[in-house]
Amino acid sequence: MDAQLKRGVIEACVLKLLTKGDGYGYLLAREAAQVIPVSESTLYPVLKRLETAGQVDSYRQEHGGRLRKYYRITPKGVEAIGAFLKEWEEISRVYEFVREGQP
Repeated sequence: MDAQLKRGVIEACVLKLLTKGDGYGYLLAREAAQVIPVSESTLYPVLKRLETAGQVDSYRQEHGGRLRKYYRITPKGVEAIGAFLKEWEEISRVYEFVREGQP
């Protein structure tokens, strides 16, 4: 899969996961991996980009004697999911066009 496309898909998956509740890096990587292969080393830059874009925010909470960084989706992140779905509809039309008549 094209790197740019994969990045966008991973971002959308992370945002979708966060609509179900706040999460931390390892948990998000594990849950996202059920849909698309993603490692923690790939996930953390994605989370940083989403945070910089205002689509997620973060907070720290103690867990097992250590501080863990949790992420939550923002209203801007919810809007980004809608934009992703709209773009995906366009991509799907092109895919169907290209696929038509192929064995």
